[in-house]
Amino acid sequence: MLTVLTLLFTGPALAQVDDAIFAPLVDALAPGNFKDREAAAAALAATGDPRAVRVLQTLLDGELYVVKDSGKVLLGAGDKAVDPATGNPPAELGKADKVKVNNGLRRALRTLIGQMTLMSEDRATRLSAAQSVLRDADPDNLELLDTALAAEADAEVKATMETARAAIVLKSDGDAAEKAAAIATLKARGGRDSVTLLTSVLAASPDELKPQIQSAIDALNQTQAAWGVAQNVWYGISLGSVLLLAAIGLAITFGVMGVINMAHGEMVMLGAYTTFTVQEIIRRSFPAMLDWSLAIALPLAFLVTALIGIAIERGIIRWLYGRALETLLATWGLSLIIQQGVRTLYGPTNKEVANPSWMSGSFDLGGLSITWNRFWIVLFAIAVFLALLAVLNRTPLGLQMRAVTSNRRMASAMGIRTPFVDAMTFGLGSGIAGLAGVALSQIDNVSPNLGQNYIIDSFMVVVFGGVGNLWGTLVGALSIGVANKFLEPYAGAVVAKILILILIILFIQRRPRGLFALKGRAVEQ
Repeated sequence: MLTVLTLLFTGPALAQVDDAIFAPLVDALAPGNFKDREAAAAALAATGDPRAVRVLQTLLDGELYVVKDSGKVLLGAGDKAVDPATGNPPAELGKADKVKVNNGLRRALRTLIGQMTLMSEDRATRLSAAQSVLRDADPDNLELLDTALAAEADAEVKATMETARAAIVLKSDGDAAEKAAAIATLKARGGRDSVTLLTSVLAASPDELKPQIQSAIDALNQTQAAWGVAQNVWYGISLGSVLLLAAIGLAITFGVMGVINMAHGEMVMLGAYTTFTVQEIIRRSFPAMLDWSLAIALPLAFLVTALIGIAIERGIIRWLYGRALETLLATWGLSLIIQQGVRTLYGPTNKEVANPSWMSGSFDLGGLSITWNRFWIVLFAIAVFLALLAVLNRTPLGLQMRAVTSNRRMASAMGIRTPFVDAMTFGLGSGIAGLAGVALSQIDNVSPNLGQNYIIDSFMVVVFGGVGNLWGTLVGALSIGVANKFLEPYAGAVVAKILILILIILFIQRRPRGLFALKGRAVEQ
């Protein structure tokens, strides 16, 4: 039967046979015992009809039914039943029973489906089939796999097929030279699956191959350990980028104005709720534009939170300059008011913001697994950081902000309107916090408490990196993020945060002004 399948599936495409031939073969799947059904499935697969794949897959899924009175086999039951040959609802329905399968029949069905799809013209179908053959590693598939390998041009599909062939060879009675080549193939492919496969065949392998297999396992484990370190570094960079977005706005307001803004986390939360509101409006009124929701939400979140920040500075903060404790208490009370206002408006439950299609899924880079949403957030954090650097170093407002940071009284004496600079600085810092909220909405649930999850970490980043120093904020965020991710596997998430806090306290005891201390007013005060 395998030879027949090989000859049928090496043509340019699978051909559809006449319904008069196809329908009886499908109906033959119901009667008899499991061995009879396995033989009937093989006969159906041997036709090479592409419809057979759907029938066999439906049988594998346990959704194939037979009408009691007529013996007619259907895909699905009840209102969802369709004729396997035509794909249309059946002409008449009667009482139907499910066609039963057991584990042996399931294995045979997976093999047959893999055989039928290995020669498909569709790349995704061939890749899925190759992965199925790799999972089962059935020696009966070796001849067909060799035929498919000879015709395969896609690099990824071919690599999967070669790995599947190596797995089959190791589990078969091939000669030592062929098995040694299979071991080399699995070692070159790498990954946890190769380690698992080599470990499973180690005990039953010939004595002369055991040292080679063990050596390959050890080398792969070392490679996996190195990739594990790299994966933790990526997780740390990802967390660091989130902390950078949350802390960078706080860094400039704290540096320029010396204000401890406990409502900064609520600006992050308001940015996330702005994103949610924009997406809800688009989902209801313009669903085709859902992938553009983030692009629309970014400027709106910045504008909304910047205006709220300016209003806070003009209405509350400006009356409390020089009184750090009163500022802290006032902004903390304001954060509670904002939280309660959001609960009243949106409700206390979490809100989910959908990822656009271009931020969904993941990709592999060597041994790293990287999600698209984290990848784009890292790039976004870098872009925000560079944009803020440009504002501070290339614009009149940035020059005035740096002057006020260095010496407020001298800047005022030189004609700089320090109240205007304070308002714009607070607005800019709040606007950047809103941008952070847009990013966080893609990796976290949006809730009234969202900002509280990041406010303490933001202050740690600012103090550790150096108050008012953007480069210090960048280094501080990445350092805390990476250190946190390396400690988590050993200490747990909560203990890791506590250890980071203790280490920062010890560090501040030695360097009170942080990693990168500013000169000027910040030092004097």
